[in-house]
Amino acid sequence: MYSIIAGFDIGGAHLKVARVENGRVTAAQTVAMPLWLGMHTLDEALEATRHLYADAPVCAFTMTGELSEAYATRAEGVQGLLDEIVRRFPASTNLVYTIGSGLVPVAEARRVPMEVASANWHATASLIARLQRDALFVDMGSTTTDIIQVRDGKVLNRGATDAGRLRSGELVYTGYVRSFPIAVASEAPVRGQFVPLMNEYFASMSDVFRLLGVLREEDDQHRTADNGEKTVPGSVARLSRLVGHDAGDLEDYEWKQIALWFAERQLRSIHDAAFLVSTGLPDDAPLVGAGIGRWQLQRLAQRLDRPFIDLADLIPADEQARLDASNAAPSAVVALLAAGTGL
Repeated sequence: MYSIIAGFDIGGAHLKVARVENGRVTAAQTVAMPLWLGMHTLDEALEATRHLYADAPVCAFTMTGELSEAYATRAEGVQGLLDEIVRRFPASTNLVYTIGSGLVPVAEARRVPMEVASANWHATASLIARLQRDALFVDMGSTTTDIIQVRDGKVLNRGATDAGRLRSGELVYTGYVRSFPIAVASEAPVRGQFVPLMNEYFASMSDVFRLLGVLREEDDQHRTADNGEKTVPGSVARLSRLVGHDAGDLEDYEWKQIALWFAERQLRSIHDAAFLVSTGLPDDAPLVGAGIGRWQLQRLAQRLDRPFIDLADLIPADEQARLDASNAAPSAVVALLAAGTGL
């Protein structure tokens, strides 16, 4: 087993990188990477995380960036990102996660692009299946939420592609910071009346959770809807536009109630999907949560009457790296899988 392995999750909006030394995650980092703006964003993200992988003889990769507007199709995107891996990591042994065969060399991954495309959820679920016999695995990131059943030590996904997982409820396209309030609700309560929302990109869910006091600012790495400040007053101003008001029209506690409404509406959609996906799972099986949206996931576990376990508490990791590793779960997991942890 190599003593140092780096794991990468190449997304369309973020790059996640984790460092594993002697079978333990020692560091992890998530950096903004708007891939739709061009490959220079990948260069910048890799430079920002170079300290995590520069001396790693083995690098393990998973991806969702093939969905980026940078590519015409998912298959083209997979091949394009594999090209980038080969070009940028010529000196390391490079492994790529596939749904059917786990980690494989790049040449083999090229033959099964649809098993590489957006397979990061399966990588994490497969490790959880080794560490927790029964679980409802939920990963809520900046943009999407993955919900997968693990039973009897096996990953029991019903869908394998994005389309299939959307139909099965295993992929809910809502996230903790980049989703829009207008995507989770069509109206909001304002002083005892439901007001239809203005269908404009005036705010994001990061504004909602900032106003509620449950957002870590380091998790909100993209610009705001109005390019304004990432402050509570700034978030109130952005949310106020959705209901046709100015920030000063309502009291602070009223804006907080409206923010709580949006958080509730988002959670309901995740709860509905989780209820379906958890069918047949033992009642005492925990919800294993990962990603930056753990505040929502803890509330979800309460509604499902299941214990909550953070992935950070399951994986082998140094204490100072646990939270970052859970937030960047797929990158940490592919590195651990490459190290043989849990096998």
